[in-house]
Amino acid sequence: MRNWIHYGLVVPARIAALVYGGLLILFAIGQRQYIYYPVKRPESELAELAGRMGLSMWRDGEGAFTGWRTRRSLLAAPAYRAVVFHGNAGFALHRKYFVDGFSAAGDGLAWEVLLFEYPGYGARAGVPSEPNIQQAAATAVEALLAEDERPLFLVGESLGSGVAAHIAARFPERVAGLLLVTPFTSLADVAAHYYPFLPVRWLLRERYDAAGDLARYAGPVAVLLAGRDDVIPVRFGQRLFDGYSGPKRLWVQEAATHNTLDYDPHAAWWREVTGFLLEQARGTVAGPPAPATDHFTDGK
Repeated sequence: MRNWIHYGLVVPARIAALVYGGLLILFAIGQRQYIYYPVKRPESELAELAGRMGLSMWRDGEGAFTGWRTRRSLLAAPAYRAVVFHGNAGFALHRKYFVDGFSAAGDGLAWEVLLFEYPGYGARAGVPSEPNIQQAAATAVEALLAEDERPLFLVGESLGSGVAAHIAARFPERVAGLLLVTPFTSLADVAAHYYPFLPVRWLLRERYDAAGDLARYAGPVAVLLAGRDDVIPVRFGQRLFDGYSGPKRLWVQEAATHNTLDYDPHAAWWREVTGFLLEQARGTVAGPPAPATDHFTDGK
């Protein structure tokens, strides 16, 4: 009887161990499939779409496709530049709302907006991974910095906030400021939230340690959070903001989820964000100090 009891206990334990081991292997091998959701399109198709949006192709010094940028005026170059690093799904042209928002908030101060494309997304060749994306982003930003001395700002959306933080840490004296939308402290923190039963901090290859990278940057950081974020729990963005010691300001759209933020180009927060970043980048603050946090209960 005891042998049967022993056998009855050992077999389920072994099955559980095998299942758990299988989960570990699946996570270790296939983790990038759960992180990156690229949409591929032919370059000609995207170039036509970009043209209708008023954007032109952004190529590096060797002619390789890098992303999309607002068309330059023949009379004068825009005063400021903003490079957008998008989230983990779709492709760069899906983020046209950043072009519209910065343009509307310009108030006569023109912005050149550049939508960076990740390797393996849209029309760009390559495979998406943290090392590949970071290196491609660094190469693109370094080339922009070599073009001229106009202030360069970085925008990071969701996964892109980790990319923007990394590039800011890589060029801390040249990046004028950051706008981070629905950011996180690190991808490991988010993964641990979704897979508490797995040792994800040990298994995860894609780190995106935004908090660690921001510790090596001292410029102004604007943060926009979705109060009901259903993808990246809002507490991770709040922790990132709280832990940053440089100039910072927080906007919270209380009613918004991860994918329902109000990107209307005439929403007040656009002008407030650009105003904050420009004031801090210039080293001056006009008028009374701005509140550290703005809450929009109606999602705007």
